[in-house]
Amino acid sequence: MSQSDLLAQDPVFQLKGSMLAITVMELTHNDLERLDTQLQEKVAQAPAFFSNTPLVLALDKLPEAEGSLELAELMAVCRRHGLRTLAIRAARESDIAAAEALDMPVLPPSGARERPIDPTPPKPAPKPAEPEHRPSRIITSPVRGGQQIYAPGGDLIVLAPVSAGAELLADGNIHVYAPMRGRALAGVKGNTGARIFCQQMGAEMLSIAGHYKVAEDLRRDPLWGDAVQVNLTGDVLNITRL
Repeated sequence: MSQSDLLAQDPVFQLKGSMLAITVMELTHNDLERLDTQLQEKVAQAPAFFSNTPLVLALDKLPEAEGSLELAELMAVCRRHGLRTLAIRAARESDIAAAEALDMPVLPPSGARERPIDPTPPKPAPKPAEPEHRPSRIITSPVRGGQQIYAPGGDLIVLAPVSAGAELLADGNIHVYAPMRGRALAGVKGNTGARIFCQQMGAEMLSIAGHYKVAEDLRRDPLWGDAVQVNLTGDVLNITRL
């Protein structure tokens, strides 16, 4: 990761990446002891970032109320932490005079937009939650009219007849190994890959992921009363022999 890709902000100073891929340290306070402590904390977070890093010291945002700044001491603090000062960016006359006395290049105040950088390595993104999948629900007794049976997160397997007026629902597939005369709704949470399997299709309604056929359409199907499987292609329910 390059220095200009790291992001940070500090109450005393800000590290910013410039367009020239050089590190700019923008001071907002002239408390050198406090700066020394905070740089030490940053070095502990990412030592490689502070190893002989070329630096521009940006003093142009220091308020006049902060008073004079000991530029030589400031550069010494930076040097102790691996930051090598190449130039000064300043607006105050006192800072410009101090830089000239040290034969340090002085850059004009910047109007460019910069972004804070942080030497702390970014945290890895959390892994997406695994979709919940539950074991199949198995029904062995007849399903009477007016009953509703739901298999959340998995398949529904019925080993007994399903009467007219009964309703089967599943997030996954529905298997009926007996006459099927009620309603079967598979993939009720939008699973378009769900299927319905009937040993004897005589259903009032078959539905997959909200796409359905009712008894009036089903009775016209040549496979009415036969063993079938139902799947979804686009918006169309396909009924094929099982």
